[in-house]
Amino acid sequence: MSSFEEHENNATRIAELLSEFCTDHGIRVAAAESLTGGRICSHLAAASGSGEWFAGGVVAYASDVKHRLLNVPPGSVISCQAVEAMARSVREMMGVDAAVAASGAGGPAGQDGQEPGTTCLAVVVDDQVDSAVHSFSGEPLDILSQTQEQALAMLLEALRKRYGRTEG
Repeated sequence: MSSFEEHENNATRIAELLSEFCTDHGIRVAAAESLTGGRICSHLAAASGSGEWFAGGVVAYASDVKHRLLNVPPGSVISCQAVEAMARSVREMMGVDAAVAASGAGGPAGQDGQEPGTTCLAVVVDDQVDSAVHSFSGEPLDILSQTQEQALAMLLEALRKRYGRTEG
């Protein structure tokens, strides 16, 4: 199995764990994406029972759209500040309990002074925001698959931390 397939399979497995957790706890989630172009939403929507807990998402690929639609402040769209604004905005827009956001330089070239593979992720649960910067490697599709897997894992961990762990 290729690294890409492994990350895809892991993302699918994590989305199923999110489905169970959100269903068990009555939590609704949303996503704001840039470089992943809807891949995070696709995994969430494909998980069993997603109609009960997944509200939807916003794919804001162009920088000006992130600034206008998701209240990303002026400056780089590849920063913790940017993805935190994206997560907060989509959470408010969708009226959900939690949201995840991703932005980054998927390659093959860099963006906003960031090297290819630089990815920023944020999760907001209630009013608590966590963000992280990652440096992934490989071809653009490899970077996207690593980003979506990490974003879903970060969302699951934040929900477990806030609402209590369950098996899985």
